[in-house]
Amino acid sequence: MQEKDRENIALFRYGLIAPLLNNQSGSKSDYLAEICSRVHQVPYWGAKEYSRNTVDEWLRIYKKEGFDGLKPKQRSDKGRSRIIPLELQEPILDLRRERRDLPVSMFYNLLVEKGMIMKTDFSYSTIYRLLKKHELLGKEKRKEPERKRFAYDTVNILWQTDSSHGPYLKDGGKKRPTYLLAFIDDCSRIVPAARFSFTEKSEDLMRVFEEALLRRGYPRMVYADNGKIFRSDQFHLACASLGITLVHTRPYDPAAKGKIERLFANIKLRFMPLFREKGITGLDELNAFFWEWLEKEYHRKMHLGINMTPLDKYLSQVSQVKMVEDPGSLKLLFLKREYRKVRHDGTVSLKNSLFEVPPVYIGQKIELRHDEELQKVYVFSDGKQVAEAKAVNMADNARVKREKPPLCFAELFKGGDD
Repeated sequence: MQEKDRENIALFRYGLIAPLLNNQSGSKSDYLAEICSRVHQVPYWGAKEYSRNTVDEWLRIYKKEGFDGLKPKQRSDKGRSRIIPLELQEPILDLRRERRDLPVSMFYNLLVEKGMIMKTDFSYSTIYRLLKKHELLGKEKRKEPERKRFAYDTVNILWQTDSSHGPYLKDGGKKRPTYLLAFIDDCSRIVPAARFSFTEKSEDLMRVFEEALLRRGYPRMVYADNGKIFRSDQFHLACASLGITLVHTRPYDPAAKGKIERLFANIKLRFMPLFREKGITGLDELNAFFWEWLEKEYHRKMHLGINMTPLDKYLSQVSQVKMVEDPGSLKLLFLKREYRKVRHDGTVSLKNSLFEVPPVYIGQKIELRHDEELQKVYVFSDGKQVAEAKAVNMADNARVKREKPPLCFAELFKGGDD
């Protein structure tokens, strides 16, 4: 199992316990009963069912160890094949064709009871994948989640985020579209951060999210749509590592993001005429003017939905806000993550550039975190920074090799009779 698989499994586990951490679930007992009654599609492992004790244990581990504690431990039998032999597959499939009435979980137990397999040899997910491959799963009934209307009276319980099309600006002699990424607090309607950019990528979202956290503290939840950038691994990992629940709206359900949509409508109605009147042509100038408008106009104007200004509402509860205490650790968390196998010469390649890592990692697949410009590249192991990768200077490397040639034993004994 690679580190990426362990992270994805931890994200899945966090997704199950997040409603319990942030008091979204109502009755804990009812919530546990509901999720433990279902078969879950788990990254890497496939379909699995979980007991209440297992979910309680994840909750305990997360409170004690944080997100990294939810990663599965490396198996002691790593590297051993657990594929079902062909001579065993046919009897299993034949029995399944006779017992299509059973859920897969009960069918798995039947195989164990009949002595056809042992749990120590083949897991539930292994049998599940075999049946899925041969289209012998049977249909599962899924209960549609109940849609609940929400409105919070406390700041930083929930932020909404989304993107919107901005104006066209000149960039390098060409006109290019801009995109506005923003966060809004559900209670106070304050905008923790918002920024226009020429692209709508994951790194653009992470930049705005980092600014929002530094300016206005941590939210308990973030509500986003199903757009690609909001479903990126980087965004999910950042939220999970900070204990923030990331909730996604249903597809094609714009009403669920009412507050952020009204913010965008407000910007088009009140800010865009000022932008056109100002004659702004550059992106930096646009963002500076936009933030000035947010701080001086939007945040200080009476909001009918809360009967006060967004800034006053936020400040009235600022004592309850958990602010970022260590911006440096936050920056490490927001770096882009990639995985590379270390070459025999102790280097890895990123964006056509070589970086040197400690030789102890030669032959291993490691996690690298870096900024977009590759000014800083860090090596991580088990979620902890262990080294900084250094850019390789090809000219220096070539010179080092010439200065230190391989040892020649013939030279050692040359001239022994002099």
